[in-house]
Amino acid sequence: MNKNNVIICRCEDVTLQELHDVLEEGYTTFEDVKRILRIGMGPCQASTCGLLVQQEIAKFLGTSVKNIETHVTRPLTMGVKLGKIKEAADDES
Repeated sequence: MNKNNVIICRCEDVTLQELHDVLEEGYTTFEDVKRILRIGMGPCQASTCGLLVQQEIAKFLGTSVKNIETHVTRPLTMGVKLGKIKEAADDES
């Protein structure tokens, strides 16, 4: 199996090889991996890849998946047009 051909996070297009490289560098928590590779920061918020990442971290550390903390989930944000901000400010005056 070529780890470069296995996509672990579809939202951010992260391969299994990239994940293993980061683990080898010493980043062994979900939060560390998330900050470096953006895993869990796409539209699915790790609902697709979260367990896969936990399993790979657990395998790397030789521990149970239960011992691997999940990442912090934050709601997605969206842009707001400046005109809407101005309208809201005008309504408050």
